[in-house]
Amino acid sequence: MSHEEPVISLDLPAPALSAETEAYFAKCREKLGLLPNVLRAYAFDETKLRCFTELYNDLMLGASDLTKLEREMIAVVVSCANRCHYCLVAHGAAVRELSGDPKLGDTLAANWRHAPLEPRRRAMLAYAWKLTLTPDAMEPADTQALHDVGFTDREIWDIAAVAAFFNMTNRVASATAMRPNDEYYGIAR
Repeated sequence: MSHEEPVISLDLPAPALSAETEAYFAKCREKLGLLPNVLRAYAFDETKLRCFTELYNDLMLGASDLTKLEREMIAVVVSCANRCHYCLVAHGAAVRELSGDPKLGDTLAANWRHAPLEPRRRAMLAYAWKLTLTPDAMEPADTQALHDVGFTDREIWDIAAVAAFFNMTNRVASATAMRPNDEYYGIAR
């Protein structure tokens, strides 16, 4: 697919980008070797783009006792529950890259329960899965299960925040038929 093809199914205006946004996009291209299509999708409204990137950067790259890999694992499991094509491809690639395991991202995307995980990460993903599929069924026992494997209240907050963010972004990506960058498919294979 050409990079000139639309990245979403909606025909939104493509206004001129501010120098700040152009610099941010250049930094993404330099660091990642690509401009993620999700950023291109949000570029029609710089305020929305800024809100998205600030929250993403805080949750996924900011200070947390959860590792970047663990946050990406949550992204994949939530995206699996929601069947979000864009995020499964993009964040599956991140899991492969961060873990050094070419099977892990695909296994989490297909069925996280089949992944070879230690009890701590298994509990983390079970919590994110339940929060995604049946948020009304969350109860104190779910939090206790995380405490039982050593998670702090702050880490539990971070698990919930990452899961909640991807529930939102999955819905936007699915509603707009957001197309993953072709490059994601070959990362860390």
